[in-house]
Formats: sequence, structure tokens, C-alpha cells
Amino acid sequence: MREAKRLLFFCDLGRTSYDDCHRLMLGLVGLRARGCVGDVVLITEHEHVYTLGRHARPDQVFNDAVPVRTVERAGGPTYHGPGQLVAYPVIRLADWGLGPADLVRALEASVVSVLGELGIRSEPGSPSGRPGVWVDGRKIASIGMAVRDGVSFHGVALNVSADLSMFRGISPCGMSPDVMTSVERELGKRVGLEAVKPLFVREFSALLGAEPLAAQRRELESGAVWTLLAVSRSHEGPRRVPALDDRRER
Repeated sequence: MREAKRLLFFCDLGRTSYDDCHRLMLGLVGLRARGCVGDVVLITEHEHVYTLGRHARPDQVFNDAVPVRTVERAGGPTYHGPGQLVAYPVIRLADWGLGPADLVRALEASVVSVLGELGIRSEPGSPSGRPGVWVDGRKIASIGMAVRDGVSFHGVALNVSADLSMFRGISPCGMSPDVMTSVERELGKRVGLEAVKPLFVREFSALLGAEPLAAQRRELESGAVWTLLAVSRSHEGPRRVPALDDRRER
């Protein structure tokens, strides 16, 4: 009998303020560390914000019209905003046999596969000491992780149709803002986030060997989704729920 896949929830939050999503993420980290909830990946697109990782300096921000947040992840300054696909895996790493560097590589590989589906050749940056995903020397995705009590948080940001001029308000991870690129810039045509989200869910799940299930935010906050988890682990086997379908809360 084939071994059942480990289940991984994906919750599409739609567009969020950074503070709102950050509070939700930190709450889930604490619950996951105590074993009260399962593993979940938050999918979102933020309102305009600059975030400063542990290696960032305040003088690397030049645009005071955009909110700035100091956060727990590794790395320097980066930008989040509309048109950017952000994924935050909140998972207990040991349960997946992963360390922090393994998760970074998994996120990179997932994005490389997604971009390949879209017709863009790219490569992961970790082997050369430049975490993220690169297209001919241009950075299309940024990665910054943190781990608390064995649980990962923060994650990856893929520029799909993001306004790249916003990177001029910072020194992104200590580099020139001209190094940043996007799916739209590389393809020379309009690409929507809704076309990219299911590709990421599929590729990241496949790479981890996970069974993806959809969750709504209200299920995460109420605990209802964990009842679904218990049901899905019954003798009938996991119940497949298409990730990021029209069950997403709007």
C-alpha cells in the first residue's frame, strides 16, 4: 500500500497589509510549535511596504513615503507590494526532514519550476551565495527565512507584475535596484498573479512530496481547518481539496 503523503494547507489571503499578515503568521508559528495546528503556507500580495531583515541598516531606505518594518528574517532591505506573489511556509521543519537551508533551496527550486512553466529560464542563487532566483544576472525572486522553535516563517517573494520602480527606494539586499526584474518584464506581456499561484502550489507541494489542501483564513483563525485535517486522516485516506480555488475568502 502506498504511503500517504503528508498534508500541507495553503491559504490564499488575497491582498493584505504587512502588519495584518505578520500578526497572523506569528500566531501560527506559536501554535505550530506547540503542535496545536498543522503545517500551512500563507499566500498573499502585500500593500506597499519596505521590510528590513536582520542584516539591514535604516540608511538603506531612501523613500520615507512607504511604511518600513523591521522583521525577523535574514537578509537586508526588500520591497513588497501589489503584483508580487509572496509565500510564507509555516512548517515544523523536522517533520519534513528539512533544515533552514533545505527549505530555502526548496523554495528556490519551486520558483525555478514555476518560471520554467511560464517560459523563463532561471537559476537558484543559493549555490553561489546569493539566495533567491535569478534570470541572466537579474533577480526575480527574493528569499528570507526565520526559524523559531523549529518552525519556519517568512519566505519567498516573486515579482510577477510588481512596480519595479519601488525598489529604487531601497538598496535591495545591498544591491543596485536595477538588478531587480519581474515575470512581466522578462516576458514582455501582462501576467496576473492568479495564473501563477496554482503553479507555485503545485510545484512546492510536489517538491516536498505533500498533499496540498486549501484553507480559508477564518478556518485558520477558528481552528475549523484542523477538524478537516483530522477527518482527512481517517481510514478513507486524505481528501483532496483543490488548493487556491473559489473557496478562497474574498
